[in-house]
Amino acid sequence: MAVHSASEQVLAGLDPEQRAAVTAPAGPVCILAGAGTGKTRAITSRIAHRALSGEISPRHVLAVTFTARAAAEMRHRLTLLGAQGVQARTFHAAALRQVRYFAPRLLAGRAMPELLDSKVRLVTLAAARVGLRTDRAAARDLAGEIEWAKSSLVEPTDYVVAAARALRDTPHEPAKVADVFTAYEQLKRSNGVIDFEDMLRAAVWGIEEHPDVGEQIRTQYRHFVVDEYQDVNPLQQRLLDAWLAGRNDLTVVGDASQTIYSFTGATSAYLVDFPRRHRNATVVRLVRDYRSTPQVVGLANAVISQARGTEARLRLELSGQRPPGPEPDLRIFTDEPAEANAVAARCRALIDAGTPAKEIAVLFRVNAQSEAYEKALTEAGVPYVVQGAERFFERTEVRQAMVALRAATRSIPGETPLPAAVVEALTAVGWAPDAPPAGGAARERWEALSALVQLAEEYAATPEVVPIGEAASVERPVTLTDFTEELARRAAQQHVPTVDGVTLASLHSAKGLEWDAVFLVGLAEGTLPTTYAKTVEQVEEERRLLYVGITRAREWLWLSYAAARSPGGRARRPSRFLPQLDRSGGTERATGSTAPTGPAGRTERRRTQIVSCRICGATLLAGPDRKLGRCPTCPSDIDDELHERLREWRQRVAGAQKVPAYVVFTDATLIALAERRPGRSEELIAIAGIGPRKLGLYGESVLALVAGAGVDDVCPEKTFEISS
Repeated sequence: MAVHSASEQVLAGLDPEQRAAVTAPAGPVCILAGAGTGKTRAITSRIAHRALSGEISPRHVLAVTFTARAAAEMRHRLTLLGAQGVQARTFHAAALRQVRYFAPRLLAGRAMPELLDSKVRLVTLAAARVGLRTDRAAARDLAGEIEWAKSSLVEPTDYVVAAARALRDTPHEPAKVADVFTAYEQLKRSNGVIDFEDMLRAAVWGIEEHPDVGEQIRTQYRHFVVDEYQDVNPLQQRLLDAWLAGRNDLTVVGDASQTIYSFTGATSAYLVDFPRRHRNATVVRLVRDYRSTPQVVGLANAVISQARGTEARLRLELSGQRPPGPEPDLRIFTDEPAEANAVAARCRALIDAGTPAKEIAVLFRVNAQSEAYEKALTEAGVPYVVQGAERFFERTEVRQAMVALRAATRSIPGETPLPAAVVEALTAVGWAPDAPPAGGAARERWEALSALVQLAEEYAATPEVVPIGEAASVERPVTLTDFTEELARRAAQQHVPTVDGVTLASLHSAKGLEWDAVFLVGLAEGTLPTTYAKTVEQVEEERRLLYVGITRAREWLWLSYAAARSPGGRARRPSRFLPQLDRSGGTERATGSTAPTGPAGRTERRRTQIVSCRICGATLLAGPDRKLGRCPTCPSDIDDELHERLREWRQRVAGAQKVPAYVVFTDATLIALAERRPGRSEELIAIAGIGPRKLGLYGESVLALVAGAGVDDVCPEKTFEISS
């Protein structure tokens, strides 16, 4: 009875879908779990419920996930639920444990080979052996390509065909990559070492080729759970199949809309095809989102609703369970520095209002974007930490570039314009301004150095003012020496260590995390989606990246892009994934609706005057904000006394006309009048919501009130008639 009571207690507080997942019968179970829907709770409760009811033994369960942090969280929750003894590990940790245990039997008494922490050193040697000179970034890209091939069960002799079939953007000509791959495998064997993929293969080989090993492992592990199943690669699936050996007590959980690692070999195909591969599988959909407000959930649904392709077949429409929160902010800025400064100012305001800095995140597509936000946050006095990457000025390529720039101050003529001098100096260390190289790491290096060129262009646009007398001065163009000193100053400012701060992270490294407030920045075409997304599948993965970013936010969400990279730069378009403006209700806010259609389904585009915040310069999209002429978070300069007189005047006019007060002017219009204090008819009609008709009815009285007249002066016994 006590055991039964404990298993029933596990079900307490679960929603109907979670309960269905937990109580599903033994056999293949697929849990499609949207962001924030409690997937970890569901799978740990399923394990605990089965264990506490006596259906299974905890020591016969193997639960695998993709990060040590997720595995530790799973073990912690299972302990709290009373299901001690479950093995919760990453694929690699589980394989390593098994290979080490069986090594004496598998290797005929020989010691297990040393495990490589990184492929880069051996890849560099392998590249040199086949005639390729590589720097660290190029070696990392070659290592990544070898890792993709091995994870995809591709041998060196098959690499060229497999890379072409997968449309790989290879760091070198595919045949040369295959040569490096072959040389790398030879060097590993001669050095007596293995890599992580070898370890997974060794675990598969041990089970498939040694019946006694396979039997012992299958006796130990009889029930399997796989988290983040959309991220499984072919090698991991091969190991899972070896563990199962045809048995079907398997529970998988995943979300096809969060498939964002296909470049590493991960594929959602196993999740998508699960019901076909496992007949009579139980499929449960978790759609109640407990993480984010309905406003954030609605925007996430709007973005992913436009998805196409294989993953879209398993798209989930989430239902927000939290109380309503603020609408997501969609902001447009003139350039990236303005965008970064506005983000930093808002972070400062959130922290001052009580939001912990660690509950705020700024997310971007590529790591090179971090510099502008590191600088803006530093200048705003906001602490920050960089997630999953080094701070901009701590990156190896940036440190090397700064050394090259300092050396160039002695060789490049002082009269050379600063941007040209920086390009010349960086070209000398292998950077080419025309096009980035193939390969993720090499491209990141190129983008980081490109960011230095952009900084030089911005810095050159603000020449130094030098006094030449008591009342005179002259502008002096900034030099390369000035620029290197400025970079050193910024580096010194941003090298201050922080323990608790705003998180700066790429969208990829933000997966699995969440914050109260999230800023999604740089949402322009060419950045998201990146220009390197050539195929439909690659573009769809970029859309899923934005979806993942949106679903990181619990309550407050900001989406923004800059019309140009630098002041006066070439204009850019907003990301195609951003929602359209819904103007049907008289206000403008971010939604997922498409543009309205006219006769015969023709799309109609309505022209809307751009209104910018008079304080920070951001483009205003929401109706009340446009009326006020400022962002709701920017400081108000309202004239309280004028506002009170306008309210009294409106009350008298509404009473005389026998209409509600808002028919005369809304509260937002009164605030706008008291803040902006128009002195002429042209300024009055410029306020959104005051058209020619209301100008004719009330303009004279309002202008008089703004000029200082009393309410009795403008309407002592006056009545207002509205023409039909």
